[in-house]
Amino acid sequence: MADTVLDLAYAATESDPEDVGARLRFYARLVEGELFLLLDAEPTGEHISPKVFDLEDGPIILAFDTEARLTDFTGMPAPYAALPGRAAVQMLAGQSLGIGLNLGVAPSSRLLPPEIIDWLAETLTERPQELQVRADRLYAPKGLPELLLGALDQRLGRMAGLAQMAYLVGVEYEGGRSGHMLAFVDAVAEAEGALARAVQGALSLSGVEAGMLDVTFIASDDSRAAEFARVGLRFDLPQPQQSVAPIAPGSDPAAPPKLR
Repeated sequence: MADTVLDLAYAATESDPEDVGARLRFYARLVEGELFLLLDAEPTGEHISPKVFDLEDGPIILAFDTEARLTDFTGMPAPYAALPGRAAVQMLAGQSLGIGLNLGVAPSSRLLPPEIIDWLAETLTERPQELQVRADRLYAPKGLPELLLGALDQRLGRMAGLAQMAYLVGVEYEGGRSGHMLAFVDAVAEAEGALARAVQGALSLSGVEAGMLDVTFIASDDSRAAEFARVGLRFDLPQPQQSVAPIAPGSDPAAPPKLR
């Protein structure tokens, strides 16, 4: 089997253990990708029951970045749940459970202790501070690392239906302070917190200080929208299909599945 993006990200951490950026990129791939969790039994509604293994260093659950790797590990059909990595992390936070990732079946095989899971969960739930000053001037963004732009694109691509689009702009505030701002257009009101946390996570897992990027929300008929569109870098968020399908556990970025 060819190496996955998670394998490649982990290999980068192994080739240079002192590279903090490489470690952050690995964790970003982990939370943005899909994980397949080995279960004790089939999911029941919103509840899942991961199979827990008691190791000398503490209990863990098993997760794999492909369904094929889970099957390689078990050697036979087994119940599992497929969910975004961020949902798995949020579900396990505070449970004193680690994750055995791709154990014995991939180059990215490793144990993630509970303290790493809790740190990731905290990173994903932080929210940027609300703006307290007025923007005097908007201009095209410049100087932001490609790693951050890629992380934003990846994260916003998972926020289907929560806003129409977002514009990344440079901004000069009253008082002379300059920075960057991400403006979401026509965001669902109840989803503003989830969108802001997604941006915070992209910053944290790109090694970028939170102060480098502010977040705001505007309507498409707002007088400022045309200015954002004129100078900003546009990110289109996927829009959901009109047909309604059953919601799988963990598919809602704001509502991770429940343990049972």
